[in-house]
Amino acid sequence: MQFSTRAEKITPFYVMEVAKAAQQLAKEVASGPEPMIFLNIGEPDFTAPAQVQAAAQHSIASGQTQYTNALGLEPLREAISDWYQSRFGITVPARRIVITAGASAALQLACLALIDAGDEILMPDPSYPCNRHFVSAAEGVATLIPTGAAERFQLSADQVAAHWGDKTRGVLLASPSNPTGTSIDPAELRSIHEVVQAKGGVTIVDEIYLGLSYEEAFGHSALAISDSIISINSFSKYFNMTGWRLGWMVVPDAMVPVVERMAQNLFICASTISQHAALACFTPESITIFEERRAQFKARRDYFLPALRELGFGIDVMPDGAFYAWADCTALCEKLGVDNSWDFAYALMNKAHLAITPGRDFGTADTARYVRFSTANSMQQLQEAVRRMRKLFA
Repeated sequence: MQFSTRAEKITPFYVMEVAKAAQQLAKEVASGPEPMIFLNIGEPDFTAPAQVQAAAQHSIASGQTQYTNALGLEPLREAISDWYQSRFGITVPARRIVITAGASAALQLACLALIDAGDEILMPDPSYPCNRHFVSAAEGVATLIPTGAAERFQLSADQVAAHWGDKTRGVLLASPSNPTGTSIDPAELRSIHEVVQAKGGVTIVDEIYLGLSYEEAFGHSALAISDSIISINSFSKYFNMTGWRLGWMVVPDAMVPVVERMAQNLFICASTISQHAALACFTPESITIFEERRAQFKARRDYFLPALRELGFGIDVMPDGAFYAWADCTALCEKLGVDNSWDFAYALMNKAHLAITPGRDFGTADTARYVRFSTANSMQQLQEAVRRMRKLFA
């Protein structure tokens, strides 16, 4: 069978390959003294609160399961608009909010609406692999620009200006970022957008971890900078609804009918049941729960990152959001007799029964030196992981 060139450009999602190996080993060691600990997948260990689950059940029981408007339920768009005002102090009209089948659908719609064949999109290296594949699926070219600790593993305005070419269409950023958990300084993001605007380009910012920001200096939406910025968001991370496949995008007014037309044809609408359930996310009771969980994620970061440094990992920049640690494992590779983060991840899996993610997925700029830990696990599990690594590296 012959497949499209487009399909052939999509490389494997290596984190899932590692996860499959870890799942297989987990079965073999489940009854032993050290069952597998999973610190590899970027999924909250919390599930949707009881009131959100009850809202989904009510939606089904009352027959509220038919298609919605392609833009989403109006009350949900209004609730998100109110959340931007209460949480970030910015006005985002509901008419500019589009409910999507997860942030993935939002990114796909944004790329298909804005990118023509051959258009170049600038992205940081490292960055989340699926984002560059959305660009490729739209027949664009994702150009990864190496970044380091000095830039918080994010693009700078100077880099964007220096790499802008005749075919460049815009930038796709993530703040906070997967895999680094670092955000772009708001002043730098404003400068980046000014460069992009001067070039007639587009600025797309993945903000799916924005709700899980821990530092006041960085916990601001890009939407505060300009109405022309396209923001991608999700109910998966802060709202703990990963499998519900619900997200949203905020777009300029002129883009709303374009996205609506595309969404009608590609998706019809996001899950009606998930949309009705998500309405319960914005009650004071639910927000209190989400904020308590955010505090737990921060406490985990504050324990685990110093512990990794003590073990010998290099943590170049303290993450200010999300639930990741982007750790340089070079010194510890020597201890385990391996050459790179891919082999290091497998050694840790087999010798300490810890599943982590090697840097290969996230780019090519020194990613062979780095692994990503997910702290979306209980404090008890994180403490046990540290105990095992301390024993292994002794």
